[in-house]
Formats: sequence, structure tokens, C-alpha cells
Amino acid sequence: MEDIKLIEQSIIKKFRKDIWRKFIKGVQEYDLIQPNDKIAVCISGGKDSMLLAKLLQELKRHGKFDFELVFLSMDPGYNEMNKAKIAENAKRLELPLQVFQSDIFDVVSGIEKSPCYLCARMRRGFLYAKAKELGCNKIALGHHYDDVLETILLGMFYGSQVQTMMPKLHSTNFKGMELIRPMYLIEEKDIKAWCKYNDLEFIQCACRFTEQMEELGDVHHTSKREEMKNLIEYLQTMNPNVKKNIFRSVENVNLATIIAYTDEEGKHHFLDTYEDKRNG
Repeated sequence: MEDIKLIEQSIIKKFRKDIWRKFIKGVQEYDLIQPNDKIAVCISGGKDSMLLAKLLQELKRHGKFDFELVFLSMDPGYNEMNKAKIAENAKRLELPLQVFQSDIFDVVSGIEKSPCYLCARMRRGFLYAKAKELGCNKIALGHHYDDVLETILLGMFYGSQVQTMMPKLHSTNFKGMELIRPMYLIEEKDIKAWCKYNDLEFIQCACRFTEQMEELGDVHHTSKREEMKNLIEYLQTMNPNVKKNIFRSVENVNLATIIAYTDEEGKHHFLDTYEDKRNG
């Protein structure tokens, strides 16, 4: 049997419980895809976005309704080795990539404060613009379950707020465009297991900041997100349900026990209605 067929079958069979079913559950539970959608699958070249592309291919092949896929890859200034690796993997996985250029790495290379944040924001803007130009109404990103958990903790520890990475969002700058995260419920360990099982190797973080740290021999450089990942792993040694509990914490918010919260109407403090509740 052809290599690509074995890879595709592994998603449906070998990893049916840990990947395919969680993918389908996320798509259905968060109502991510509708008939006649045209979705730009944003491929960075890493393991997450490549698996996302294959999952959406399989869903289109076996799903109950039709939708269109565009496999969009932005080159923000990758080195030649990474460019070649992305092209090689796309060919092996039979992903017809549409590649376009940007100068993001050049722009953020001289930024000392929050270069990763700026890079991510700029990447998303370029992807939205190109997807809209191609007639898409959605972009799909490869964020997974562990990304969600790390975002929750990052918001608490470094942002002084309770928030999460949403499974879908309406774009505020590109009218009619929506961002979806179909791998929202899939754990990173299972993505890695799928890669290992199929002998697949993808690029890691390919930004120039990371390359500079490696060239300088900075083996101790750790991002804030990596800190959260390590913290979760440590907490799991004491409580095997910690990941599930972190995730559910943003599904079970009790506003009656919150000091203050913000919504579209502004900020609300518990004292605003405290006396009314006693008198009522």
C-alpha cells in the first residue's frame, strides 16, 4: 500500500480514539464547519498544522456535506533548509500548498520586547488578508488542547486575567472572516505519537530569534509558554486530572463568585449588585 494511504489510514484507525474522534467532537461541539465553507488551512510546516491539514482532508472525503479547502503556507523568511523540509512534507502528505511571501521575520528581528507576540499577530493578519483574497470565509489554525491549557495559565500568571483560547472567533479587522481551531480537543502527546508512528519529521519553531539563541548556545532560554508546559507536567505528577480540570475551569465559571468581570457592556463589579441581592 502507498505510504500516503497508510498515513491517512492511521488517523482513522490507529489513532481513531485519541485523534480522529476528538477532532470530530471539536468540530461538532463548537460548530466549526458549515456546508459550502471555503477554509484556508494555515500551514506553518510544523506537526500541528500538517496534521490539521490531513484531518480536514479526511473530513472532506468522508463527511456528510461539502466544503472547500485551500492549503495556505506563508513564508515569513524561513531559511532554505526549512523551506525544503516544508515542501518535502507537503509532497509526501499530498497537500497542494499555495505559498506566499512576507517579510515578518525581517520586521520583528530587531524587536527586543515581545517579538513572538508581534510575530504571531502579524502572521495572522497576513493569513487573513491572503485567505480573503482567495475567497475564503474561514482560516483554520492548528492549536491543540495543550495550547488552550497553557493560554489559560499564561493569562492568570502573566496577564492578570482569566481567559482562554477560543475554539472559534469572528475577525475584528476582516469582515466576514472567521478563525477556527479544529484540533481544540486533541492532546499534543497524541500528535507526537502520530508523527512517530508514521516516521514523520516536521520543522520546529523556525523563527530567527530561536535560531539566534541556538547559535549563541543559550540552552537555558525558555519561553513563557514553555514555562506553563513544564508546570502542567509537574502538576500532573501529583494530580493526573490536572489538565482536564484546567480545561473545565473555563467552562464552569460561576459569576456569583467572581470579584469582577468584563463583557461587551464594560466592567462589572460584584459590589454593583451586592446590596440589591440582599434587599431582594
